Amino acid sequence: MPKTAERVQQLGSGIFSELDVLRKQKEQEGVKTINLSIGSPDLPPAAHIKKALQAEMDNSNNYGYPLTDGLPAFKEAVAQWYEKRFQVPLNPGTEVLPVMGSQDGLGHLGLAYLNPGDIALVPDPGYPVYTAGVLLAGGVKYPLPLVAENKFLPDLQAIPREIAWAAKLMYLNYPNNPVAAIADLDFFEEAVAFAKEYDLILCHDLAYSELAYDGYRPPSLLEVPGAKDVAIEFHSFSKTFCMAGCRLGFVVGNQEIIEGLATVKSNIDFGVFKPIQKAGIAALTGPDDWVKENAAIYQRRRDILVDGLNALGWQIEKPKASMFVWAPLPYGYTSSMQFSLDLLEKTGVVVVPGVAFGEQGDRYVRMALVVEENLLEEAVARIGRAFASFSSSVAGELP
Repeated sequence: MPKTAERVQQLGSGIFSELDVLRKQKEQEGVKTINLSIGSPDLPPAAHIKKALQAEMDNSNNYGYPLTDGLPAFKEAVAQWYEKRFQVPLNPGTEVLPVMGSQDGLGHLGLAYLNPGDIALVPDPGYPVYTAGVLLAGGVKYPLPLVAENKFLPDLQAIPREIAWAAKLMYLNYPNNPVAAIADLDFFEEAVAFAKEYDLILCHDLAYSELAYDGYRPPSLLEVPGAKDVAIEFHSFSKTFCMAGCRLGFVVGNQEIIEGLATVKSNIDFGVFKPIQKAGIAALTGPDDWVKENAAIYQRRRDILVDGLNALGWQIEKPKASMFVWAPLPYGYTSSMQFSLDLLEKTGVVVVPGVAFGEQGDRYVRMALVVEENLLEEAVARIGRAFASFSSSVAGELP
């Protein structure tokens, strides 16, 4: 049997799959596991979204090829939502493109802009698709360390000038997955200026803009004057509207950058199923009270988990946004994989070792707030019984 291509052999080690195998083994042993690993929303979409999807499924005209460019009504809804939410005007015809979930677009961006050997600046730790997209395009990843001492923001001035000049693409993601950090407009202004100085594409992943807590409202990078000269921004329906299985997202911003991505995608797929786009329109144009209620549910979950673990002696900062908690390893552990395996074995609680997101993540684990409150309380109780007390060897502070 022929071996897979070298580009495939460079991809992730399959930690998520390995953890799932171990989780299933624990279940077979009679242990009811609590899965805080994969960030898949457990809440359903709002009733008006489901109603729109159901109605469009019965329309026989919706079963032809939708085409990559997307429905004009969907793109208009995106533009209206962006202006309402961020006060960012967009041309729906040229500055908006639907994608099959933001991961789809992020994964294909490298194919549009990286030649073999080209450098991309990628956060470490970072969402794995950034690295995968670079490697599949034959590009070279230059890691941008995200560390607590810098509030998990990349130090752009620490990037060697020869690397900055050679780079073609830089990924950012705030609110962040996995570290749950945030960024303000001052940082985004610095990032836009950096991209202009070194003539590179700035790609911002804004999937968690509506999962924010304690009154915090994440900004869009495109709010920075002149950002559209160099930047695009991705958004997802998975988190904001609990439509993860529908595979719907969009990218907005610089027209020329979007055209390059659209060219790649038009040679690979035929676009997003029309009923899903129309459900997306209902989500964007419908009442936003449900979105706020959804965020409030996650905030309560955050409080239960973080307050409970801190009461055990684990030192964890409360994130202001995202659906994740980024927890430093307790005292005595130096390997995130080892701690994750020990936690699963002793408690049945599944978390993701930080090393799955890059070398800088090995001192942390990621917990997803994707189970009901009673299960989070149970997770805290199990951890309390298995570990007498915690003393964190790392105190990762969020901004």
